Amino acid sequence: MERLIRAPVDLDPALVDRVEKSLCFEEGDRVPIWDFIDNHEVVEYFSDAGDDYDTAMVKVYHKLGIDLCRGYGYSFAAHQDGAAEYDEQGDIKNKVTGQSKWTVKRPIRSLEDLKTFEPDVPSREEIYDKMVPETAAFVEKFAPSTLYVPCAGCGFHACYDLMGIELFSIALYDARADLERLLVKMRDAAAQVAQAYAEAKLGPIYFFGDDIAYKGATIFSPKILRELFIPCMEASIRPCKEVGMKVIYHSDGYVMEILDDMIEAGIDGLNPIEPLAGMDIGYLKRKYGDHLVLVGNLDCSQLLPLGTPEEVREATRELIRIASPGGGHFIGSSSEITPATPVENVIAFCETVHEHGQYPIR
Repeated sequence: MERLIRAPVDLDPALVDRVEKSLCFEEGDRVPIWDFIDNHEVVEYFSDAGDDYDTAMVKVYHKLGIDLCRGYGYSFAAHQDGAAEYDEQGDIKNKVTGQSKWTVKRPIRSLEDLKTFEPDVPSREEIYDKMVPETAAFVEKFAPSTLYVPCAGCGFHACYDLMGIELFSIALYDARADLERLLVKMRDAAAQVAQAYAEAKLGPIYFFGDDIAYKGATIFSPKILRELFIPCMEASIRPCKEVGMKVIYHSDGYVMEILDDMIEAGIDGLNPIEPLAGMDIGYLKRKYGDHLVLVGNLDCSQLLPLGTPEEVREATRELIRIASPGGGHFIGSSSEITPATPVENVIAFCETVHEHGQYPIR
């Protein structure tokens, strides 16, 4: 098997073998766990007094035995030392802006704004001198027992986020040239980030996320996505594939209408395979399981926060049975471990994978 992991740090050989084999649709010692944690109670449970935020988060991943991650959330940091401030609805406010975390100010508020708007994209110096070293530092922090995966977007989500979905949809028909001008700039900036990470050779995987779907359907028509989103995707995939990196794509929601187009564009894997959105991992395993890496699928919206530990264990065992044989499956939540998830359910999930995810699956 070709060696894929050439991270600039020493990693546990068992981790390397486990990840590489799953990426190559082979069975290692057990199913790898890949997740994103945003849960202050979990961090408090596993961390020690005096730990800074980064140290605490790394301990969580190591003690739970999570093999890969793309980072972590900030609900724990917001609760440290009385740091959190709340708005009238009880949402955590940003201490810098004074806004709640759900408040979004769109810089493009009309088609007239769109005509002249210039996005604030990172310069080449910011990418190479700041973003890449910061990511390399995360790779080092999580070593040796967790592989940190570099991640970014491909420009499409970032573009529609500047104006909101409603105005973006109007611009598709009433200001298409202006919209495409902006989209090209966002696409090219995202591709430069991907190029920098590819050149840095920080690991075997590049993860990019651009949400394009709701539960049951894509946000925009497949026709629009083929015209505008797929070229963004291809621009970020190209530099990664040139150096042999695997590319894992993330979107919440139901992406089946566009999945074959994304595979043709070059993605190697899909995340988070949201079951309550209609994503059937059993079908994906049967149809694509020998060439599409499947990442996630354990429901994080109902099961993990509201189920019992035994229900979590049972669902985890069933997911392993369906998706893990033959490799090509990184088990994890269907997006992230949210602040509402009880600690005992997180432990139940990880313990079950370690106990029942050993190959061969029985």
